Amino acid sequence: MSDVSWLTARPIAHRGLHDMNRACWENTLPAFAAAAEAGYAIECDVHLSADGVPMVFHDEALKRLTGADGNIWERRAADLGRLRIGGTAEPVPTLGEMLALVAGRVPVVIELKGSEGHDADLVERVVQVLAGYDGAVALMSFEHRLLRDLAAQASGRPRGLTAEGSSPAAMEAHFSMLAHDLSFVSYSVLQLPNAFVSFVRDRLSMPVITWTVRDVATVDATARHADQMTFEGFLP
Repeated sequence: MSDVSWLTARPIAHRGLHDMNRACWENTLPAFAAAAEAGYAIECDVHLSADGVPMVFHDEALKRLTGADGNIWERRAADLGRLRIGGTAEPVPTLGEMLALVAGRVPVVIELKGSEGHDADLVERVVQVLAGYDGAVALMSFEHRLLRDLAAQASGRPRGLTAEGSSPAAMEAHFSMLAHDLSFVSYSVLQLPNAFVSFVRDRLSMPVITWTVRDVATVDATARHADQMTFEGFLP
């Protein structure tokens, strides 16, 4: 298992240190700058553009964050760079731009977002962007197919399963992913404790981070059942 002790050393700002999209919006360079300056680790989301550039953006559809129609995978990186987030002056950043801004000052946790049929090269392109980056970086995904690609193509980077659910089917699916040499788990704080999280912490000594912590109750749940939180809407 990769050494990810840094992953639990400090709280992780969910999509950067934004202000719940009032003035400083999620997954923008100002949100990442604010997190780095405050000393928080950073979580961000990555999709692939039409021309194969990893873009920092949460949704598959463009509408909520930019007002534009269509999906992120339908636009080239240059076109996405001309869109503006939430009516601000901020464009959709590339992963390369985000990493250049952070420059190793704080750890970065990158969630690879799946767009089935449009993400075949996502892992390869993210690994290419990360080549030569010296800062602490971990990669994670909900998508099992992307985690399998990460195991094959990013074996030198810590890799984690992003997960939720407490049904028997969910537990079985999560346990099956332990065969792919995971380094950590990121789990919905609203579904703790559960058998999977207890197993990976107690039996495998694998760190668990939570998402998304927004209040005192979920801070407490993280303290009781996990090792660090991914937070938004307050300063820990």
